[in-house]
Amino acid sequence: MFTVLANRTYRHLFAAQVIALFGTGLMTVALALLAFDLAGADAGAVLGTALAIKMIVYVTLSPVAAGFAAHFPRRPFLVVLDLVRASVAIALPFVDSVWQIYVLIALLQSASAAFTPTFQATIPDILPDEDDYTNALSLSRMAYDLENLLSPMVAAALIGLVGFHWLFGGTVVGFLVSAALVLTVTLPAIMTTRRVSPWQRISQGMRIYLRTPRLQGLLALNLTVSAAGAIVIVNSVVIVKTLLGGTDTDLALTMAAYGGGSMVMAIALPRLLASLKDRNIMLSGALALPLLLFGFAVLLMELPEPALWPYLLATWFLMGLANSAVLVPSGRLLRNSAHAEDRPMVFAAQFALSHGCWLVTYPLAGWLGSGAGLPTTILTLAVLAIIGAVAAARLWPSSDAKVIIHEHPELPADHPHLKNASGKRHAHTYVIDNLHESWPDDRF
Repeated sequence: MFTVLANRTYRHLFAAQVIALFGTGLMTVALALLAFDLAGADAGAVLGTALAIKMIVYVTLSPVAAGFAAHFPRRPFLVVLDLVRASVAIALPFVDSVWQIYVLIALLQSASAAFTPTFQATIPDILPDEDDYTNALSLSRMAYDLENLLSPMVAAALIGLVGFHWLFGGTVVGFLVSAALVLTVTLPAIMTTRRVSPWQRISQGMRIYLRTPRLQGLLALNLTVSAAGAIVIVNSVVIVKTLLGGTDTDLALTMAAYGGGSMVMAIALPRLLASLKDRNIMLSGALALPLLLFGFAVLLMELPEPALWPYLLATWFLMGLANSAVLVPSGRLLRNSAHAEDRPMVFAAQFALSHGCWLVTYPLAGWLGSGAGLPTTILTLAVLAIIGAVAAARLWPSSDAKVIIHEHPELPADHPHLKNASGKRHAHTYVIDNLHESWPDDRF
């Protein structure tokens, strides 16, 4: 897995990702505690609203930003966005009312909506070999998991020394160091084979995504992951501090359990993906998530509150395992479903559509949790999760071949694309593009 770090460009970008994520992880803990400080038992509703704003920004801005990003060199584009995020994060320690949280989150996440899909689409251009890219995806997942695992622990230690407001300083430092590391490498330009407007690029990414069966399945899996993840991110602070009467450190340990499970799966996945289909691994993880939610809801209703603590840690650890089983291979699906010049827009489409699912589940987890109680909230999101898993199994064909035999009745026999074809029938790696507007009807 770690052999890909021999590539200097990827090594620097991976370090930038880890450091920026670590700073963001400190912000996640601090933001939850700030919401509790300002709103008390309604902290879940505040976090749900703040995260809904984040998702609205991601859904609306990421495809647009990616469409225009092709007109700028990648390196300065990423550096400027890191600097914007750092400048906004400086204001977070001085927040003293809920509306200020909402404004700053909107500004900070606007920059992230442009940064993240551009960054993600750069990696397959740096690592064209599929095995290297798979290892990079696992390392990327580990970076997120290390953030979930270590950031809460560091946050727990720092809270007792300096108070949670100063954790936002780590966010600022993380973005600044990320910008500095991006400056140390040369990034490949976005490859284009034709001159198209930003708006054409935006529609192209969505068209490829929504007309590719495996990506249709990925969209349904995004719903499952967001339904389970919203419970963890929005309601952990309420479960630990209000229901169990726990401490800030207990909250950090709960989030670390979730990150630890995800990291264990990320380490195991390169070997598993070498022998098992992406579809089998991802659907198994997706089916496990609603089952875990149903089980924990039953425990909430049946067990006395003091007895819930070990079950909470175990459930969050297992949900981290299942979450990683779905998310890590998703980059391979995106990489294999588009030409190199179209990948940035397909990654942007995934970014927007996946966060559209979070836009539904974040506020549902927060508002329903405040009004209807935790068991009802968890059961509701478990139903959404199982709907997503079942839909994915139906939309994503079990026989998902890369190379597909197909015909081009609309092309003249001497068209360059039909070179070496048997009449107008041939086979190659099939992706949606200008010559392949839809998936072959016999895919099932």
